[in-house]
Amino acid sequence: MNYKMVLYTMGRVVLLEAAFLVLPMAVSLLYGERCAVSFGLTILVALAVGFLLTFLCRGSHGTSSIKDGFMIVALTWIMLSAIGALPFVFSREIPSYVDAFFETVSGFTTTGATILTDVEALSRGMIFWRSFTHWIGGMGILVFVVMLMKTTDRSINILKAEMPGPTVDKLAPKSRDTARILYLLYISLTVLETVLLLLGGMGLFDSVVHSLSTAGTGGFGAYNASAANFSPYIQWVLTVFMLLFGVNFNLYYLLLLGRVRDIFRNTEFKVYLGIIAAAVTIITVDILPLYQSFSTSLRQASFQVAAIMSTTGFVTADFTVWSPLSKTLLLLLMFLGGCAGSTAGGLKLSRIIILCKMARRELRRTLRPRVVDVIKMDGHRLEEQTAHSVAVYFALYMLCIGALLVALSFSPFDMETNLFSSVSCFNNVGPAFGMAGPVGNYSLYQPVLKLLLCVGMLLGRLEIYPMLLLFVPAAWRRK
Repeated sequence: MNYKMVLYTMGRVVLLEAAFLVLPMAVSLLYGERCAVSFGLTILVALAVGFLLTFLCRGSHGTSSIKDGFMIVALTWIMLSAIGALPFVFSREIPSYVDAFFETVSGFTTTGATILTDVEALSRGMIFWRSFTHWIGGMGILVFVVMLMKTTDRSINILKAEMPGPTVDKLAPKSRDTARILYLLYISLTVLETVLLLLGGMGLFDSVVHSLSTAGTGGFGAYNASAANFSPYIQWVLTVFMLLFGVNFNLYYLLLLGRVRDIFRNTEFKVYLGIIAAAVTIITVDILPLYQSFSTSLRQASFQVAAIMSTTGFVTADFTVWSPLSKTLLLLLMFLGGCAGSTAGGLKLSRIIILCKMARRELRRTLRPRVVDVIKMDGHRLEEQTAHSVAVYFALYMLCIGALLVALSFSPFDMETNLFSSVSCFNNVGPAFGMAGPVGNYSLYQPVLKLLLCVGMLLGRLEIYPMLLLFVPAAWRRK
């Protein structure tokens, strides 16, 4: 590992985090809140750490490998969360550092799982910071850093390590230009949602907070009831944008280029729309007796499907009281997640499609062993290495969830709570079933188990490999 380069990049990211912390401090000052001091102290800590790392490791050069990219991503996300938790502790709004770390990891990984029992007791600055961590982590803070980097080989390896999905598509010849395009689309959609929420009568602060959370598909809000008390218009706006942010951002770039046909030729996008339509239809019919109104049932079903599949985590209803059929469908959506190249979590639909095609190929080979069957995606031949990597990823994915479930079994809670908590945190969904459901939270777990859930959230957001490499001794060896 190129230690100097890794530490230097981490230092630059921490300095960027210090700049980001200025915004919640400004919000606190605007509302005359004392927590502005906490943000100021955290900025000083971030500046000290950032300048120390960049000064000691200045002039870092040398080639960058994919291993270095993975290590940069994993270590940076841990450090960002460790520093990002300090405002909660300094202000005593979350006195326990473990709880604050859990909340911050949940924010940056866009999980939306919380230990807070009373969100409305937080200051405006802290509420803004919680949602802002979603927005930062949604696209990936290192993608933002790539825009500032001139070293091409280093930046593309960072993109490969942080961007979700089996492959990384470059929208421009240079990785820096690709990152700029992605963030421009990201910011534009966030601003558009804010404007639409304002038009629905929502206040400026609430509009910004919920737009940031939706864009990052996180789910942190400003109210204990999440989105349950919002008007139908607001809920529909949130529903639409949760689904939009679950779409591969490359498709928005194609839309800007006027290549609409290419969008609807995309297999993953068509499957995404098909699953949403099917799930909404089934759940709407299933919960109709509960709400006695088709429009209400449709709105509730659409919102929950959008929130779960995009892994945003907003809620408008206690879906734990729904029928087993609806709950089963929501569980399946937790696993599926959104599209590759989106801000959504989960396994990603592109991997599901590839796994299904691989299964079909193996069945055909059983009947006709000599047949040559090529896997195709969007009319293009899929490399065997990509298909193999998807299969390996799925195996690791199931093993990690299983290991997390076994660890949570040491808690005093029931099987349902532990199972869905592990699935929800690993897939960056947030709300689960049982005691961690829409009307509950994760505060009752022991500190050690909260830290394990943090590991699960990071594993899910960074797609396993960067975090696992931290436990491989060979990854720490100098080049």
